[in-house]
Amino acid sequence: MKTDLIKPYGDTLNDGIVQLSFTLPVENGARAKKAAELYVKKLNFEDISVVHAQKIAEGFTCFMVYAKAMPSIDFSKVEAKEAEFEHMDYYKINAMIKEEFGREIIAVGATIGHDAHTVGIDAIMNMKGYSMDYGLERYPEIRAYNLGAQVSCEELIKAAIKYKADVILASQTVTQKESHISNFSELINQLDAAGIRDKIVLLAGGAKITNEFAVKLGYDAGFGANTLPSQVASFIVTHLIKLKDAMAQQTMGSA
Repeated sequence: MKTDLIKPYGDTLNDGIVQLSFTLPVENGARAKKAAELYVKKLNFEDISVVHAQKIAEGFTCFMVYAKAMPSIDFSKVEAKEAEFEHMDYYKINAMIKEEFGREIIAVGATIGHDAHTVGIDAIMNMKGYSMDYGLERYPEIRAYNLGAQVSCEELIKAAIKYKADVILASQTVTQKESHISNFSELINQLDAAGIRDKIVLLAGGAKITNEFAVKLGYDAGFGANTLPSQVASFIVTHLIKLKDAMAQQTMGSA
């Protein structure tokens, strides 16, 4: 197998230079900076420079540190699974929905739990979209219901049932103390209890969300930062077609 050893890049290839940012519960000063340096040394970095230290609250200091990482990784052995779909444009997506389903696709989305951030769900669902890419509300063949933020799992499921949703989009930006894991897991559990998990496309989204993380929890796919609305729409249509074809084959097999 090919070996492709890599390290962080700073000034020259594989020099290992990284930038770290963290906060320690100490007052800013010479001892605080030394503590930051010693802590980074314990992380097995070398050539450590504390380039910035700033008090952010009483008894707390934020540091920015440059250092050199020593380990390498073999990139040829790195594996990661992305959501599989053909990335289509706005026009092809609408045409495919019309051709394959002959009706609107219903999408219900929200930021779940106590998270008040809507930037993620708005980027995907709002008509203006993100990065010059139309949001789901702009698609004539998609009826999108954006419930906003701080929506409980119960409320999201009730809306999905009310609107007869084909897809549920759950977003989470706040991840302190792994709150996103408990919230995403709760949604899965409640969908199973309601008996509709297998009847909808279920997507998770957020700045720290990966496809691997979402699929492991039981979602159909996960989308992280900088995802375009057309990517989400492409996955939705592609997956719904697969579900439709599978259901048709199952019906033929039982006939």
